[in-house]
Amino acid sequence: MELTSDTLVYTLIALAAVSLAATLWLWPRLARQSVAPISCRIGLLAVTQLSVLAVLLLSVNNTYGFYTSWNDLLRPGGTPLALAAGDRAPGAAPDAAKLVQPTTEGGLDTVRDLLPQGKPEEVGRVDSVKVTGTESGLSDQVFVYLPPEYFIPRYARERFPVILALAGYPGPSLHLVEGLRLPQTASDLQRSGRMAPTVIVMARPTVAPPRNTECVDVPGGPRTETWFAKDLPNALRSAYRVSRSAASWGVLGYSTGGSCALRLSMRNPGAFPSAAGLHADYQVPNDRWTDGDLFRGDAKAAAESDLNWRLHNLAPPKVSLLVVSTRTEDDYPATQQFLATAKAVADAHPEFQVDSIFLPDGGHSFETWRRELPAALEWMSDHLAPPQDREPRSD
Repeated sequence: MELTSDTLVYTLIALAAVSLAATLWLWPRLARQSVAPISCRIGLLAVTQLSVLAVLLLSVNNTYGFYTSWNDLLRPGGTPLALAAGDRAPGAAPDAAKLVQPTTEGGLDTVRDLLPQGKPEEVGRVDSVKVTGTESGLSDQVFVYLPPEYFIPRYARERFPVILALAGYPGPSLHLVEGLRLPQTASDLQRSGRMAPTVIVMARPTVAPPRNTECVDVPGGPRTETWFAKDLPNALRSAYRVSRSAASWGVLGYSTGGSCALRLSMRNPGAFPSAAGLHADYQVPNDRWTDGDLFRGDAKAAAESDLNWRLHNLAPPKVSLLVVSTRTEDDYPATQQFLATAKAVADAHPEFQVDSIFLPDGGHSFETWRRELPAALEWMSDHLAPPQDREPRSD
């Protein structure tokens, strides 16, 4: 059974109930003060308590998505790069087929009713794949939504624009399907002509669980920024018909994923020249989730991760940003401060652009993010350049 499956939770609930009933029924019969009865009483209590504890831990994990599979749980810190025969060094050009592999991880089978129902050429398809990075040494599971046009013969030579969508912390990539309803929303927008056919890659920012790395390269730790800005695009280009031009790539996210989206674009305009952040923060927090000081005393690295600092102290990048939130959100004052600085920079430097959308009310929740998502996707689609590259003829 998968770590995140409801069947596992229900099985453990049943075990806890049976062990509790057995304890109540057998306790009088095990009242003798000898080794065997005492051992049995300890065993019954242990099974009951461990079952209840396991149910609680699994329920919390399924809610917040700390671990998405047994492999994720048993191999903390991210799966290391698996080198093929010959011991390829990181950065080498391995066989492309090894970079993206189908996987059953991620829990896609638990949300079948939220996936496209029908033939791929009519409704599209969502793949669950495991991507391996050559430069960061990280690998993780992601979902890839392919629009119907991807499977229609007359588009067989076409490449497609890409949106990298990032969940919040510590949510799994499944939250983008189940909570945000991203494939459904994108499919509806594309059918109505409000969005161009686009490949959407759904990932979690927590590449090295359970630590929150805020999508930066941690000194002496996981190279999460390298993973998202270099490894993931390169691997996907090797496996799918997606644009080779960065102008056709953008990044979108909510909560921590929104913070990552804005930061990845501003720090890597050559990878993601367009970004939309829903309810984002603008600097990396120092808290227990980031393990205190994420930059280990490196003041320069900490400052450069602060988006306000970058606008004040560095040349503005050639990017287009969308900031989305509500007027009742706790971060509204911080968002207004960032926008004031960003719009002042944009007035002086036209290559840097920033737009904003605010709902009158709404909190830090999927209900609010789902209301904001259609407008954010339309904005993203308008800012992704149509791919100019095509597949060569097969004849």
